[in-house]
Amino acid sequence: MKVFGVVNATAQAAVHWYNRYNPVEKAKHWLWVITRTVLIFGICFIILYPILTKISIALRDKQDMFDATVVWIPRHFTLENLETVIGYLKYYESVTNTLWLSLGTSILQLISCALAGYGFARLKFWGSQYLFAIVILTIVVPPQTIMVPTYLHYRFFDVFGIYEMFTGNRGVNLLESFWPFFISSAMASGLKNGLYIFIFRQFFRSLPKELEEAAYVDGAGVFKTFARVMLPNSVPAIATVMLFSFIWQWNDSYFVNLFAPNATLLARSLDLLPGVIRPEYVGGVSHTSLYLNTGMLLGILPIFILYLFAQKYFIQGVERTGVVE
Repeated sequence: MKVFGVVNATAQAAVHWYNRYNPVEKAKHWLWVITRTVLIFGICFIILYPILTKISIALRDKQDMFDATVVWIPRHFTLENLETVIGYLKYYESVTNTLWLSLGTSILQLISCALAGYGFARLKFWGSQYLFAIVILTIVVPPQTIMVPTYLHYRFFDVFGIYEMFTGNRGVNLLESFWPFFISSAMASGLKNGLYIFIFRQFFRSLPKELEEAAYVDGAGVFKTFARVMLPNSVPAIATVMLFSFIWQWNDSYFVNLFAPNATLLARSLDLLPGVIRPEYVGGVSHTSLYLNTGMLLGILPIFILYLFAQKYFIQGVERTGVVE
């Protein structure tokens, strides 16, 4: 047996040496390395090209827009474009309002969607499959199809007609405020909430049931088990939902124009930027394009900073939420 073991080890060493030092195998290895590097570099360039272009344009002087020799590096660096666009956008006020709105809706959506996802994952009751099918349907159905009833719901907001019964008025007007965003988020019916419920359901299903059983043995109820056991173990899913919710609310202009068309929010300010800029004042259409690119760069800058700190948890959440039993 020892002889066969020695022979086997020697054969494996010979195969390893052949694969490592054989010119054909080395050529195949380096060819794959070069091909993989070129593909990764090309894909990264395609993704980063728009951002690099906007950075280059935002730092250019107006005269560089007519210089054909300027491609990436401006000949005359300036921060005047940033200062001008910040004034057009009311940038600091818009960012502050958008930050509070996005943060508030993200927290409310996190709580409501986590509870709904845990219920679909662990609590078995009659009709749960049909209810979850409706949740998935909300992902597919575009919000534009229910625009009119959604608008009227918050224009004449009333719960079971209680307000009208006591006051005689048809309802409370919640438009031009953040209440429609907060109420829909707290009820797990806000922007992309069907997707968040699906993410939490998939993640909770991937956790071992022994965690819950141990909590039940110790006398914990459903809500205590959820808060003390399941939620602390779902940090990747929480980070994923929080990041998705924050970014989508940050970039949302549809519901902002529907519920609060006069609010000073960043997405709405960017939509209005082409109409605010006066081409005859800045010198022509080319300068208008310069300011539009600068505005887009300022719009994605806070999101880019957020992703730098949250990318680790985001990648973990995407990996874990795809695992099911």
